[in-house]
Amino acid sequence: MKKAFSKKNIWEAMPPAFKRLVGLTLSVVPLEYLIGRKFRETTKLILSADRWTKAEIDAYHLKQLKQQVNIAYEKCPAYRKLYDEANIDILAFNTLNDFNKFPLIDKDFINNNTEDLLLVDKDNSDVDYVTTGGTSGIPLSFYINASRSQIEYAYLVDGWRKAGFKLGDIKAVLRGRVTGSKKGENQSYDPIFKEHYYSNFHMNDKDMSHYISHIKTLKDCFLHVYPSSVYQLARFAKKENITFNNIKAILAESENVYPEQRSFVESVFNCRYYSSYGHSEKLVAAGECENSDDYHVWPTYGYFELLDKNGNVITEKGQVGEIVGTGFINTVMPFIRYKTGDFAEYVGNYCDKCKRNHLIVRNIMGHNIQEHLVAVDNSLIPWSAINMHDDTFDDVLQYQFYQDTPGVAVIKIKTRQDFSEESKQRILNNINNKLQKRIEVSVMQVDHIPLTKRGKSVFVDQQINIQN
Repeated sequence: MKKAFSKKNIWEAMPPAFKRLVGLTLSVVPLEYLIGRKFRETTKLILSADRWTKAEIDAYHLKQLKQQVNIAYEKCPAYRKLYDEANIDILAFNTLNDFNKFPLIDKDFINNNTEDLLLVDKDNSDVDYVTTGGTSGIPLSFYINASRSQIEYAYLVDGWRKAGFKLGDIKAVLRGRVTGSKKGENQSYDPIFKEHYYSNFHMNDKDMSHYISHIKTLKDCFLHVYPSSVYQLARFAKKENITFNNIKAILAESENVYPEQRSFVESVFNCRYYSSYGHSEKLVAAGECENSDDYHVWPTYGYFELLDKNGNVITEKGQVGEIVGTGFINTVMPFIRYKTGDFAEYVGNYCDKCKRNHLIVRNIMGHNIQEHLVAVDNSLIPWSAINMHDDTFDDVLQYQFYQDTPGVAVIKIKTRQDFSEESKQRILNNINNKLQKRIEVSVMQVDHIPLTKRGKSVFVDQQINIQN
């Protein structure tokens, strides 16, 4: 697998000691300039769009969508064929209502037409290769510009800004990064972004005690977390009667957020819980505003549609539909009207609390559900932390973890015909590197992996009774 030489990729690959040296040297440079020009330009666009009228947002969307459709039809044989077969005249695309006539696409369309969807050479120095498990458990593979990291980070920071965050503020992070071991405490530090990382692969009582002791030494910090990780940490703190007065907000991403978990975590950490929505395909994104826990869709990130089972746009408050996205960020491989497999409830097109003319949804149910593996010491490891975004499952059609014994798990895989012993060993090596001997993993090839009644996969077939 090729990894592009973006600022983000280069920085993450640096050894910790070198990071500390570089961080000290660059500490005098404003962080927004270290991140890059695209970050600053995107931040300016986001803040401007906060004040746009509905008509201005519609005009922006129409312009972006027409540009996406035209370039896809001109440069991507797969889209040209799709639109020609559907009798779509792209020259007749003049209103947002016209866009509803364009065909929907899904994971199969992307996987079956990868080479015919590229706008640039996939070996370009600014191209990243990405895979994700997705809703059905069948891996999705695609290409995206490595420079999107600056753009995406601008949206993350905007969501955090509504929680009071400013660039340079301290974050304590529990989000699946494999950390170095500092005095046996499984943590590491990024001096540029002032981020303290803790391993959510190591979450027994001793580990969590270390993490909390360190977090309590941080002044006015934000917790950047998986919802399941912070819930586990909160349960431990509650059990030990630990209180907090230095956490400014919880910044949660990458998993479903459940109301009872949200309220419990807020009560333990004595601050508000902020959640955001996004996915690996980088098509649409949404976050909570300063005064509401409903999700506000960023209009400049992508075009967000909520469709009923007949493909009609939902306009009635309280109705639930599937999220369909058309991304504005990916300049390598366009996704136009892509069915995400995620669902949400429609609220409206205006927030009377923050006065933004943004599409508002709630109760988003995404595919990264809170499933866990149980480590040898009975601590829990969330599936989101194990989900691989590299070439680990390239030769696999579908996969599922099975567990009935703490510290032991089987990865069931449905494979391609050319699956080799080398591919099997790559899976074992990459997974074991992440799990760091917390779980003994084996691989089993199978002919079939069943889905749920709604066509979704269970990523962890967990037979151990996990007490919540």
